[in-house]
Amino acid sequence: MTAFILVSGTYTGGWVWRELAGLLRESGAEVHPATLTGLGDRRHLAGPGTDLETHIQDLVELIDHVDAPDVVIVGHDYGIHPVLGAADRRADRIARIVHLDTGIPRDGEPALHLVTDQKVRELLLAEADTAGEGTGGGAGTGSGSWTGTGSWTGTGTGTGTGGETRGGADWGVPPPAAGDWPRWGSIAGIPDDALARLTRLASPHPRAALTQPLHLTGAAAELPATGVLCTGNGSRIATVEAFVRLGDPRFQELADRRMTFFELDTGHWPMLSAPDELAAVLLKAATGDGYRLDPSAGERPTHLRPFLLDVPERPRERVGHVDLHLPEADGPRPAVVFVHGGPLPAGLTPTPRDWPVYVGYGRYVAGLGAVGVTIDHRLHTLADYERAAEDVAAAVELVRADPRVDPDRVALWFFSAGGLISADWIAEPPPWLRCVAASYPILAPLPNWGLTDTRFRPVSALSAAGRNLPIVLTRVERERVEIAATVEEFLVAARTHGRDIEVIDVPEGLHGFETAGPTDGARQAVREAVRSVLTHLKA
Repeated sequence: MTAFILVSGTYTGGWVWRELAGLLRESGAEVHPATLTGLGDRRHLAGPGTDLETHIQDLVELIDHVDAPDVVIVGHDYGIHPVLGAADRRADRIARIVHLDTGIPRDGEPALHLVTDQKVRELLLAEADTAGEGTGGGAGTGSGSWTGTGSWTGTGTGTGTGGETRGGADWGVPPPAAGDWPRWGSIAGIPDDALARLTRLASPHPRAALTQPLHLTGAAAELPATGVLCTGNGSRIATVEAFVRLGDPRFQELADRRMTFFELDTGHWPMLSAPDELAAVLLKAATGDGYRLDPSAGERPTHLRPFLLDVPERPRERVGHVDLHLPEADGPRPAVVFVHGGPLPAGLTPTPRDWPVYVGYGRYVAGLGAVGVTIDHRLHTLADYERAAEDVAAAVELVRADPRVDPDRVALWFFSAGGLISADWIAEPPPWLRCVAASYPILAPLPNWGLTDTRFRPVSALSAAGRNLPIVLTRVERERVEIAATVEEFLVAARTHGRDIEVIDVPEGLHGFETAGPTDGARQAVREAVRSVLTHLKA
C-alpha cells in the first residue's frame, strides 16, 4: 500500500486537502494530510520560535508513525521546503517526492528567497525588520526551478536579509485578503465557495519559517521525484525542456530518468480547482509514471542552432555590453536595437549578443543599410526588470551618441519576455523612436510572475501612448497558450484605443522559430518584419 503525506503551502493546513484525500482513499491509498505547527487548526501552537525546523520536525514525526512501506510525500508551494528537509532525514522511508506547482529549493535557501511578487517580498522583509534583528536568509530574486517563473519557483541568489521575529503577535504574516490571493498564484478554476473557504480558514504563516534557510545533507538527492506543473499558473513541460536546452547546469538534473512530469490545466491550487485530475496524477506519479525529459536535451541547445537566413558577416564593434553590426555606407545610418528575453542565468555563456539569432538579425539589417545593435542586459531573474530596462535605455543612448548612427532614426525590437520592457517606450515614445517591433513577445506578466502592479505591462501602455507609434508584431502559430493570451489581450487593447498594429504571422511557428523551426514561411516572416521596420526608419 502507498501512503501519501500531503503538505500544503502558506496560510493553509490539512483542511485544504479534504476532497483530494477522500478521492485517494477511495482508490485504496493511505492518506495523511499534514497540518504544520501554527497553521490551520494548530495555529494556537505558533509563536516566535515556530520556524522551518519546527515544520520539518512535524513531518519527521509523521513519517515515523506511518506503517506503509512506500511513502509518497507531496509538497505544495512553501510546503516543499519542510518536505525536502524531512525527506533528507528519512530518505530510507520515502519512495517519491512530488513537487506540486513549486520548485526545487537548494541547500541554504529560505522560502522567502522564492517569492517573486515584489510587493509581497518587500512587505515580508519590512515586517521582519520591524520585528527584531534579522537572522533569516536573503530576499528572493530567483528565476523558476521548473519554468523560470512561479510564485515559489526561484533559484536565483538572495541579496537581502530577512529577520526572525522576536516576540508578541509579530510572529505571523497575515494571510491575504479575499482579492489578494492571485499575488500568491493563479486562482484559475477554484469554485467561488472553495475560494471563500480558502479566505475564511487561512491562518497567519510563521514568518521565521519563511526566513530560516533550508539545510540539506544530500541524503535525499537520489530519491525519485515528480513535478506537477499547473499550466494556469504559467508552468509547462515545454518551458522546462527549454531551460534544460539552454545549458544552465542548475537545470540538467531535471533530465534525470528518476524525474517525471505532469501538467494540470488549472491554477496554483489544484487540490481546490481540479481534485479529481490531481488525484489521478498523484496515483500515476506513485507508480513512477509521467513524462521524462530527453536526457540529450542539453546537448543540442536550440538557441545556438544556425540563424534561419544565410547572411554574410559584417564588421562588428563591441562597446561594453553593446555590439554594433555596421553597414557599408557613408554618413549616419538608422539603427535597430535588438532586445533579448529571459530571465537568463548571470553566468550563461555565450551571452545573447553572441547567439546566432541576434547576430543573424544584426548582420541582416546591416546588409540592408542600417546599424544592427545587439546588447546584453541583466534580466537574470523576474525581479530584474527595472535593472534590465535601465540597461536597455543606457544602450540606446550609447548607440544614438555614435557618429555612425542617425540619432533621430532608431527602432527597438523586443523578443519573448523582453517584450515587457517595451511598455515604457510604447507609453511615452520619444520623437526619435520610429518603430517598436516584437517577436513572439510576452506583453503582460504571466500569472505567477509576481508582477501584479508593475509598470512593465505593454497591454496597459497602449492607453497612455502619446502618439501612434508604429508597432510590428511577429506572432507564431504554435505559441504557448498563456503567452498567446497576452498577445491577444494586447491586440484587443490596440483596437479599443484605435491603434493599428501590423501583425506578421508565422504558420506552424515555434517560440524562437529563427533557430528552433526554420521553414520557408518563417524565413518569409523575418524578411517581411525587417522590411517593415526599415521602412518605418526611412519614413
